[in-house]
Amino acid sequence: MKRYGIGLLFLLPWLIGFCIFVAIPIGWSLFMSLHKVAVVPGGFKYDWIGMKNFKDAFVTDNVFPIELITYFQQMLLMVPMIVIFALLISLMLNQRFPGRFLYRAIFFLPVIFATGQVLSELFTQGAGEIPFIEQYNLEPLIEQYIGKQFAETIMSVLSRAILILWYSGVQILIFIAGYQTISPTIYEAVRIDGASPWDSFWKITLPASVPFISLNVLYTIIDLFTFPLNPVLAHIRDNMFKMDTGYGYASALAWIYFGFIFVLIAIVLLLFGRSVKTRRDRR
Repeated sequence: MKRYGIGLLFLLPWLIGFCIFVAIPIGWSLFMSLHKVAVVPGGFKYDWIGMKNFKDAFVTDNVFPIELITYFQQMLLMVPMIVIFALLISLMLNQRFPGRFLYRAIFFLPVIFATGQVLSELFTQGAGEIPFIEQYNLEPLIEQYIGKQFAETIMSVLSRAILILWYSGVQILIFIAGYQTISPTIYEAVRIDGASPWDSFWKITLPASVPFISLNVLYTIIDLFTFPLNPVLAHIRDNMFKMDTGYGYASALAWIYFGFIFVLIAIVLLLFGRSVKTRRDRR
């Protein structure tokens, strides 16, 4: 019992910080989402309206559902693009060559510098666009073969391709760390048996990287949901300061947004959990 008390004592600063800076704001946000919040002299006025804010998000608001669905469609392209790019780059950076630490630092630097306002300013100046999209007029071609419904989503992702790939620094490091868990003797054994590097990748490297792929997918999803150029977050932020909506409605939008994120993460965990379990059963 004394041992548990000592452990709780060490956890006490974290528990206090969690309650003050996380638990209380989350609870307060949920409380405001059920009220009509108005700014009055001396503070805030709360009028109970129940689930009306949540209902208005889908019935009255003509912008939020469209932006939410559009951004989810973009994410279906963004997440695989970032994870696959990180996988390929990490494979190259995991090889032995002069100056590889310098190249690893170069790919990680955008994670440090291209954040928040810096990233928004770079995008405003056109730093995230691929020049050949306009040069070769690809938009009509994409509309012709894919359709206007999905062409806008694809063009939006392509217009941010460079900035999105800058968000792959952490994923690259996670993959490189994952490769270190694979014993070199395994590669030596399959090389003696006559396996090519291509066979080694499909039979050893990729199966061993499945847990790290799932981790990177989850990290990328969460990272993109807080992307500075996320239109859903911008819509929530704008509604905070409107007279007819205010903090209550913005809090309801944020909780709906969180609910969609939670469901998506649960689906990813379920899919990767089943794949890992299947691999273990085969062994």
